[in-house]
Amino acid sequence: MRILTLMEAASLTGPAKALIGFCHWLRTPEGARTGMSVAIATFDRNARIHEADSFVALARAAGIETHLIRERHRFDPGVLSQLREITAGVNPDIVQSNNNKSHLLLRLRSGSRARRLWFAYHHGDTYPDFKQRVYNNVDRVSLRAADRVITVCEAFRSRLIACGVRPDRVRILHNAVGATRPTSAAERTQLRARLGVRSDEALILSIGRLSHEKGHADLLGAVALLRSLGREWKLVLVGTGPNRHALEELARARGISARVRFAGFQADVSPFYAIADVLVLPSHSEGSSNVLLEAMMAGVPIVATAAGGNPEIVLDGQTGLVVRVGDLPGLAAAITRMLQERELVARLVDAAGVRARLEFSQDRYGRLLSGFYAEALGSAGAAAEYSLPS
Repeated sequence: MRILTLMEAASLTGPAKALIGFCHWLRTPEGARTGMSVAIATFDRNARIHEADSFVALARAAGIETHLIRERHRFDPGVLSQLREITAGVNPDIVQSNNNKSHLLLRLRSGSRARRLWFAYHHGDTYPDFKQRVYNNVDRVSLRAADRVITVCEAFRSRLIACGVRPDRVRILHNAVGATRPTSAAERTQLRARLGVRSDEALILSIGRLSHEKGHADLLGAVALLRSLGREWKLVLVGTGPNRHALEELARARGISARVRFAGFQADVSPFYAIADVLVLPSHSEGSSNVLLEAMMAGVPIVATAAGGNPEIVLDGQTGLVVRVGDLPGLAAAITRMLQERELVARLVDAAGVRARLEFSQDRYGRLLSGFYAEALGSAGAAAEYSLPS
């Protein structure tokens, strides 16, 4: 079975990480028995794509067949002929898309001699500006035509069905997580020094794109409410995005700018987990968060909002603490508990590690996804004919 994946990623995003992880699993004895192979087609319009830590470089370093679609601008019609050529060369049984543009390209298919299944991945929506909101609406129309829509959490199923996707075509597949890279004591000490966080200070960590739906403004409001911790603290925000300047201004307005560190984009976040006392994900919208899964594997206590798929990953009071979206006092109280109640933290961290290894392993992800492919090909008589428009 051959699978061609269209991926719009310059760096190692969550979807890109999941794809490379699945390709690694296909090389294990269990994965190899499926007889599946994956090729990637990605768009080359960003100089970042040629850097050593880019998605393309990492995919090729992992031995994955990777094709570049040369793109002069966002709506370059020349991508269609290139994609037709790549598809003809790969000759896949399944073509899958991961983002708005790829969904639309495959939605515009016409009749073809080749019968190929179309799998569309729905990772959730972002709302940074009007243009992206338009893309989201186009996406909802595109997804109705896919043979299967794989979404990353149960919370998104009803949204897809409401947009016209047939319920029998929706599949749920949470992200997977592997072991966290070990870090040395020297590495941890150096990172704390670089961030200006003393060894006696509690480190509150949040990782994610600095955009509205990630809820960082709520987190700044919550930490401004922290009282009687019995120790000093610093908040470290890892990530970049359009809201950075606004968040810096908000930190100043809250009188906590001296306690907040903006660490920017980090290709390797393992050392940050290693020095964190608590990981906070204050999202308004979330799918299957890699950050939560990584924190579970790294042994970092978690506070998360009940947004999207978060409560499907973090079980409140069992593997972490979950609070209502936008509940600043509740967020502050949960952070305080994690920094003060050692027995609670030990119990939650142990249970979270067990859950991550059992429920969100790469082996389980590979079995589920390969099963979705096999099931769909088994009913290929109902498959839509796929091609690109002439």
